[in-house]
Amino acid sequence: MEIATSSKDAVRAQEPGVQPCRRIVPVILAGGSGTRLWPMSREQFPKQLIGVIGRDSLLQATVTRMEGFAGNFDVDAQPIIVCGEEHRFTTEEQVRLCGVDARIIVEPARRDTAPALTLAALAAIADDEDAILVAMPSDHCISNLAALHGAISIAAEYAERGMIVTLGVPPTRPDTGFGYIRIGEPLDDGAHLIDRFVEKPAAELAAQYVAAQSYWWNSGIFIVRASVWLAALQRLNGEMHATCTAALNDGKAEGHFIRPCPIQFGRVPSDSIDYAVMEHIGDARLPCKGVVVPLAAGWSDLGSWDAVWDAMDEDESGNVASGRVVFEGATASYVRSEGGRLVACVGTANVVVIDTDDAVLVADRAHAQDIKQLVTRIREQHAPEAQMHRKVRRPWGFYDSIERGERYQVKHIVVAPGARLSLQMHHHRAEHWVVVRGTALVTRGDDQFLLSENQSTFIPLGVRHRLENPGKVQLEIIEVQSGSYLGEDDIVRLDDCYGRI
Repeated sequence: MEIATSSKDAVRAQEPGVQPCRRIVPVILAGGSGTRLWPMSREQFPKQLIGVIGRDSLLQATVTRMEGFAGNFDVDAQPIIVCGEEHRFTTEEQVRLCGVDARIIVEPARRDTAPALTLAALAAIADDEDAILVAMPSDHCISNLAALHGAISIAAEYAERGMIVTLGVPPTRPDTGFGYIRIGEPLDDGAHLIDRFVEKPAAELAAQYVAAQSYWWNSGIFIVRASVWLAALQRLNGEMHATCTAALNDGKAEGHFIRPCPIQFGRVPSDSIDYAVMEHIGDARLPCKGVVVPLAAGWSDLGSWDAVWDAMDEDESGNVASGRVVFEGATASYVRSEGGRLVACVGTANVVVIDTDDAVLVADRAHAQDIKQLVTRIREQHAPEAQMHRKVRRPWGFYDSIERGERYQVKHIVVAPGARLSLQMHHHRAEHWVVVRGTALVTRGDDQFLLSENQSTFIPLGVRHRLENPGKVQLEIIEVQSGSYLGEDDIVRLDDCYGRI
């Protein structure tokens, strides 16, 4: 795959040996942690899974983003989603609620975006048919889908010819939270060759970039043929290519899930798409050119609460509210009440206030990027608020830790119809269960029995047990745990239909 010159004609022409490809496979990269949107975003329930803007989660908005695409390419109805092990069931449930039949690649460990795209590329061409991948992060906001589709149509034409294409956003202000792309020689349809990628700059340098009008924000959206990505990666990072290939070949399929081999994937180097490939555009080892297509579609990566404020409609004083919020003399503030409590702000200016069931954040908007460091400190203190919400989702439903003391914990447990928890036991705690709605099928030791509303049972320490919902309505129980240790890691699973043993 060689290009003789850098002229428009050379880019416009079909690359020698490159066969036509008119199939687009959307790839959603859903492995992020979103720490800057704490306390809404937690490690076990990151920002792509929450409704940061609107009722749907950011993941759901991304999964449906290619609907109605009217370009000259056929969009595969089955997108590929790459997510982490801890998020796979919530991801599957949210995608199902969108009416989308997706293939979900479950990464056994976090390895950044380059291995994620590589797994997707290998899966996309597993049937020996090439595909144009439209790789999109799952945590972005795009308000104008028609403009996005137009940019992808242009990008796909270049990608079909063997280019690696990214969408660049002409900047509206200096911003230190984004990476930048220096645009090169102009092509057709407003596109440019990529001159180079630039790291997130300091404020003074960001202002220079905007003034120069030759730097665009890096949107993180990439359009590339699967075969071209794999060939480029093999030349630049053969170890990543080989270990990803081995992990997928030695993996297994379980329903909608594609599960790479954990042992092989453990050998995969961690790197981003930018570092692994895009920053090497122009390298003699890279046989293809990079193209950037402009994107003017109301894009935001929602990388901070300040960015969320900027993406939403403000009142006449510049305030944005979500939930039960009252302002009095406040300006330019973003306030969100998730716990149902009334949050009242008097005379505040340029602040972020996020109220959840178990944590409250108050921050100056100018320091919104520093929340990542705050979460690191909370994690170092081994506080559960860095990892999970008070309400924790599970493949069978969810539980809400409504009260906790030194040797006890009270949970509200909700089990979906037909679902069941794992057969398990605990070394350090006993449990009391009271059914408040529905019917429970209980396994306790060698016994199995039904409990209806207002009935209860006791699970002694060390006894194997299981809770199931045999009915057609949600099962709700109040569980009181007592013992010397109440952590979630005191669960010994003996049998589990969700593959968590």
